[in-house]
Order: sequence, then structure tokens, then C-alpha cells
Amino acid sequence: MLAGIELPSKVGEDGHSDGDVLAHAVCDALLGASALGDIGELFPPSDTAYKDADSMALLRDAFSRVKQSGWKVINLDCIVICESPKILPYRNVIRKSLAETLELPLGCVFVKGKTAEGIGSAGKSKAVEAYATCLLENV
Repeated sequence: MLAGIELPSKVGEDGHSDGDVLAHAVCDALLGASALGDIGELFPPSDTAYKDADSMALLRDAFSRVKQSGWKVINLDCIVICESPKILPYRNVIRKSLAETLELPLGCVFVKGKTAEGIGSAGKSKAVEAYATCLLENV
């Protein structure tokens, strides 16, 4: 599951919520850039209310908080690191999901897939990593 999009895979996520690492990375980017905290602070794994939570719902909540604090998202850039599945065939649908959620034109959102070339947990297909950077404007 990446940005609410289910990708075919022999294995699935393991996390307190639904394990959507890309949605989590985007939450952290938005919350950090607006100095509103981080995903673990707002939606702590110690709180059973977030057990199996929809990560895109958490992202919508975080985005709402960012907007209410007077910020506007200008653009978003993401990297997903995994050996499988390949991200490229799903890139545009993932971009569209994020763009719609953040009320952005598709051209302001990009997602890149990378492999770890067999190194570390991601390289051994035991984990997926996601990183996101956003530009915010105080309006």
C-alpha cells in the first residue's frame, strides 16, 4: 500500500496502522515543514485508536491541520525504496492519489522508485522505505 494504492506483492505491510510508509512520510514532511510535530506525536502507536488506521485518513487529518495553521502546499517530492514491486508502472496513480489528497495539480507532485541494490532491509525485500520533501508557503 503506497499513498492508498494497493500494489501487487507477495508480502504486505507490518505496522501499527495500515503500514502505508509513503502516506506516513508525506505526513511527516507536512507536519515538520509547518512545525506542527510528527506523525508519531499526533497519531501515537501507543494509542489503540490508530491500530489498523487508514494512513490516507491520517494524511488528510495532518493536511487539514497544516492548512488550518495558515500553510499552503506548493509541491511534494517523494522517494520510495524497495526491490519489489517496481514503482514506475504505478507512479502516476500514486501521484494522482497524493495530488488529490493535498489539493495540488498533478504537476506539483512527483514520486520516484529506487532500489537498495541488495543492501540493508529494503535491499533484502524485508522493508520498504519512503522519504518526502515538501515546500510550504505561509498564506
